[in-house]
Amino acid sequence: MDSVIYLVYGIPVALLLVWHVRRRRRIEARSIAVQDSMGSAEPASLHPHIDPARCIGCGSCLKACPEQEHHAVLGLVSGRAVLVSPGDCIGHGACKTACPVEAITLVFGSERRGVDIPLVSPSFESTVPGIYVAGELGGMGLIRNALEQGRQAVEAIAARARRGGAAGDALDLLIVGAGPAGFAASLAALSRRMRYVTLEQESLGGSVFQYPRGKLVMTAPATLPLVGKVSFRQTNKEELLQFWKETERKTGVQIRYQERVEEITREGELFRVRSSKGEYRARTVLLAIGRRGSPRKLGVPGEEQPKVVYRLIEAEQYVNQRVLVVGGGDSALEAAASIAAAGSEQVVLSYRGEVFDRAKARNRERVQQAARAGRLHVLMKSNVKQIGTDHVALEHEGKVVSLRNDAVIVSAGGVLPSDFLRKVGIEVETKYGTA
Repeated sequence: MDSVIYLVYGIPVALLLVWHVRRRRRIEARSIAVQDSMGSAEPASLHPHIDPARCIGCGSCLKACPEQEHHAVLGLVSGRAVLVSPGDCIGHGACKTACPVEAITLVFGSERRGVDIPLVSPSFESTVPGIYVAGELGGMGLIRNALEQGRQAVEAIAARARRGGAAGDALDLLIVGAGPAGFAASLAALSRRMRYVTLEQESLGGSVFQYPRGKLVMTAPATLPLVGKVSFRQTNKEELLQFWKETERKTGVQIRYQERVEEITREGELFRVRSSKGEYRARTVLLAIGRRGSPRKLGVPGEEQPKVVYRLIEAEQYVNQRVLVVGGGDSALEAAASIAAAGSEQVVLSYRGEVFDRAKARNRERVQQAARAGRLHVLMKSNVKQIGTDHVALEHEGKVVSLRNDAVIVSAGGVLPSDFLRKVGIEVETKYGTA
């Protein structure tokens, strides 16, 4: 009788154990392969730090990651969870929530690469009481998280307004920026019937508006005030902006475009905000601006020419031209691959580093495919020395080479508006892998 029981229960358990061990070995083999291919890749923004002493290797974080079905962002190595593809991490944070032993901390920067972040409280208030920061400026590049931060910041501001009482004819809130965080904040302010004004120096969408045509911009559902849950998956720039425009029209949310904020000063308990078109008085200010207010320039002779730009909008405008793209991040790789696919005469991608350690796997794959097909030439460990009217000079492997050229696209990132923040009085901290 006992032997029968052992057979009935023991065989299924043994089969399940064998299946589990083989599955773990496959995951570990794949994780090690991805980790080896990434080399010294560095995470671009918010990402998980996993404490190996606390991790039990259950794999809950792998299942929770929304990017895992497309790329092996997290993996298992030696029985512990590891960030195997840092460049593909989108900073979602689901892994932290899913971990049953609290072995994951969300951090900015790394030991090798610091990230400048304005100091803010858990309610998004900066070191200047009454001025709040949300979205990309605070290091939150993921659209879904930026939308959520914009909403949460307005909730914190509304609670403060209830405690503070009336403010005369001043605004309850002035929102700077109409990107994801600013747009969500504007909807939240409207839903709470706050006296608010939103100023945007360009167009609806902020930095999203500046993305190349067709760029995938959203991979996770989000919740918008006055709208509810938005279940976008693999949405491109045009579809998302069209949805926002329709939401703007239907809700009646007011945004003042082509108006740049130039100065913020305190006057007693209020702030006086001077823009390119007027002045405003507000009890609180929410900075929902991007981190790329000023593009990072090369600082080389000839850079002032009209043929030099700092972002790609339409790849088709470079058909039959000889184009140089400078940079090693996602925007540079996307630009180079898109221009090559559009049919340019010659496309050269120049990067000063040895590997594309900040770019997502899909963008590295696009570049590699274009290079193998002969549509794109990649120059690693190269630097632009001079930009002429019909040529560019680059230093590569100790030699200066001259290339015929019609257009230059510099995608070297942006400069944090530190001068503006410093003038306002907001303290900035450089984070090297800190929470």
